[in-house]
Amino acid sequence: QVQLRESGGGLVQPGGSLSLSCAASGVIFGVTVMGWYRQAPGQQRELVAIRTSGGSTNYADFVKGRFTISGDNAKSTVFLQMNSLKPEDTAVYYCHARTISRNYWGQGTQVTVSS
Repeated sequence: QVQLRESGGGLVQPGGSLSLSCAASGVIFGVTVMGWYRQAPGQQRELVAIRTSGGSTNYADFVKGRFTISGDNAKSTVFLQMNSLKPEDTAVYYCHARTISRNYWGQGTQVTVSS
């Protein structure tokens, strides 16, 4: 069973930066989209940023200009550079990959923005 594994979360002060990484434990064939979602306590999971196999990207309005997604769908890797972090960015961040037949989710990595 192929799994997605995130890394790079942690505690950072407001205005700081963090980089998240996600890689698959094996090969996922036919990835069409990879991306990041987040879920804060008591909130629904929400899209942060996605990247298609063609390299197109899409960002949630609340991260535009601050976060950058990159990666290689063929290698099932995706990264998220997060700058100018705010306390409201505090959440568990999940890596996601989609193929024609199924969705893959990572276990999540905690990002806490606090002074």
